[in-house]
Amino acid sequence: MFKDKIVLITGSSQGIGKVIAMYFSKFGAKIALNDIAFQEEKLKQTKAEIESAGGIAEYFIADVSNFQETENLAQNIKEKFGRLDVLINNAGITKDRTVKNMTQDEWNRVININLTGVFNVTKNCLPLLTESKGNIVSLASVVGQSGNFGQANYSASKAGIIGFTMSLAKETGKSGVRVNAVAPGFIDTEMTKQIPLTIQMAVKQLTALGRFGQPEEVAKVIGFLASDQASFVTGSVVNIDGGLAF
Repeated sequence: MFKDKIVLITGSSQGIGKVIAMYFSKFGAKIALNDIAFQEEKLKQTKAEIESAGGIAEYFIADVSNFQETENLAQNIKEKFGRLDVLINNAGITKDRTVKNMTQDEWNRVININLTGVFNVTKNCLPLLTESKGNIVSLASVVGQSGNFGQANYSASKAGIIGFTMSLAKETGKSGVRVNAVAPGFIDTEMTKQIPLTIQMAVKQLTALGRFGQPEEVAKVIGFLASDQASFVTGSVVNIDGGLAF
């Protein structure tokens, strides 16, 4: 499905990003891994796992919140692979606190990585994607649609990604670049494992399917959106939340 396509996944040293990278590699893509410098060992490990399964991968160190570093990232990918077909904006963090107690740094850090990071990487990769008539899939969240207690910064960043996606899709449609987003609900990751058990149970009761999602279920939807099977889909936000109703 993605044979010889070049796919960049930001924040792909671990978690959902790593699972997405492994998924695309399984279908023949050449993977450009990315994360920040202190995750280099995990990037090396992910690269090795892809290669041991018969795939091709390279990793690139860049802080998505730094415009110059993302400019270098795009240039390095061009030099290494010669093209870019799919960009998956996955990098993101949380710093949860109520607005009453949130510091300016906690607000800025989340916005700078989660939202400005999407702009930085997309802006610098867009010429490559235009050349290949490629596509972009960004990870938003259901809390970007509904809000969530103690996550004003995170919710705002994810709502911003949704608006960015819809706007960019209108701008790039004529050049053949598709732009979509996914909005996961509660996914079974190291992050959700830190949620108190009572809250986990409450969330599952609010979810129609009665469970958390799996990272592979997110990867499959992203794979569909990035494939030719979704050739007439752009400017869309696909919820992957098991029927979560806040």
